[in-house]
Amino acid sequence: MPVLRRLPQRMHHPEGRPLLVRARPARGTMPGMTVYGFHASHEQISPRQLLLDVQHAERVGFQAAMCSDHIEPWSERQGHSGHAWTWLGAALATTSLRFGVVNAPGQRYHPAVIAHATATLGQMFPGRFWAALGSGENMNEHVTNDIWPDKESRQRRLEESVDIIRRLHAGETVTHDGFIRVDRARIWDRPAEPVPLIAPAVSVETARRSAAWADGLVTINQPHDKLRKMIAAYRDAGGRGPLVLQVHLSWAPTEDEALAIAMDQWRTNTFAPPLCWDLATADEFDEASRDVGPDAVRAAVRVSASTDQHLLWLREYAALGFDEIYLHYVGQDQSTYLDVFGRDVLPLLTEG
Repeated sequence: MPVLRRLPQRMHHPEGRPLLVRARPARGTMPGMTVYGFHASHEQISPRQLLLDVQHAERVGFQAAMCSDHIEPWSERQGHSGHAWTWLGAALATTSLRFGVVNAPGQRYHPAVIAHATATLGQMFPGRFWAALGSGENMNEHVTNDIWPDKESRQRRLEESVDIIRRLHAGETVTHDGFIRVDRARIWDRPAEPVPLIAPAVSVETARRSAAWADGLVTINQPHDKLRKMIAAYRDAGGRGPLVLQVHLSWAPTEDEALAIAMDQWRTNTFAPPLCWDLATADEFDEASRDVGPDAVRAAVRVSASTDQHLLWLREYAALGFDEIYLHYVGQDQSTYLDVFGRDVLPLLTEG
């Protein structure tokens, strides 16, 4: 990711007081050091509370943040799904963190709209914003009532969308007729430096294919051998930019509590593709996950009451070569977790 510049920007505190926000390098980001960020889960937390949570995360030492972009949660028990782009403007204005968002252009969002949104945030907050562009999930895209395409068609639609976004970011007036149709689109306000467009991937094949266009690679916690193969496939195909990892975790004062949180909030996120791509609603995910047990949840979420164990897991991921690691605590009440990890985990990860 580009190093943030010291450009003072006059913003406003949510209570109306003026706030001077400085775009600055993340703490602890000496060359070769992993950046540790906070994942803001819109599906689990109301946008108002999530804004307070990400501000809390910055105070306790998180160096960056990223968020999801959903219209549907994974479960009725999660019960939220605020508009990510609206929230990002407030989050960037009231913290000094760098932010990323995972988005799927091509169906629910026309790529010209995403080019417009990303250019505006990039222009307002230089060096502090990136977007990860994926092929999407039916749970978010079916709302347009369009046909849900097969994976290859979605991948080709994504690649077409990325090309359109890059051309618009370069200042072109774009007309296009393919999977995506565009008529004389132009972005009038653009950042001085292009917004990085990162590839999200959960498979070796997608990682390899994304190398042709991406400014970096982001994935989720998986077995180490799988992650090594993804990294190698991306780099061997010419993939450039940072390697980014999102780690789902559950911590609580006791092991039983930590597991209960993960079972309640994240058992709907244990399915391999294509099922997780193709289910359409939170109800369908809840029905599909009725019989999911603790072993399956532990395979998807790092569950432990020990901060030392979480520290060990995170160091192992960093040793694989990830430049940025975003911690996603899967509980809905973030406050105690943030204080504990800010005291007992982050200082040990970033001490050099």
